Amino acid sequence: MRSFLIFFFTACLFNLANAQQDLDALLKKYNTGEVPYISVEELRMQQLKGEVTILDAREPQEYVVSHLEDAYFVGYEDFEVSRLADIPKDKPIVVYCSLGIRSEDISTEIQKAGFRNIRNLYGGIFEWKNKGFPVIDSNGKETERVHAFSQTWGKWLKNAEKVY
Repeated sequence: MRSFLIFFFTACLFNLANAQQDLDALLKKYNTGEVPYISVEELRMQQLKGEVTILDAREPQEYVVSHLEDAYFVGYEDFEVSRLADIPKDKPIVVYCSLGIRSEDISTEIQKAGFRNIRNLYGGIFEWKNKGFPVIDSNGKETERVHAFSQTWGKWLKNAEKVY
């Protein structure tokens, strides 16, 4: 029994480390790194303290299924910096999407507009749910459903009910 537990524990650690490396490789492939990342754990602490503005850079159909609590929808295809006119330029802002690729694009635009404290959520809403943090639906109720964007990208979402 002890050998099985050691094997099981080792296999779990290997899978976690491998998944992290795979996500690192994916984000390095698509992102420039111009916008620093924030971990889901760090964002959760800031969210609970009310210290951060959270922006959702996905499409409307994704946001309606679920989003982070207190997140403002800013979109991706039709994003306009003017939507942020009421946010002070030095306020901490975290931008997220499904995995952290589209959110880097929007974060870069926000930085170019003079905002100074921008972070990109590492792994996006997928990593948020994979780590067990809550999301809410359009009625403000906690849900396990997350829009998985596509079959290709949905493989990164492990701990939620996938909606397409």
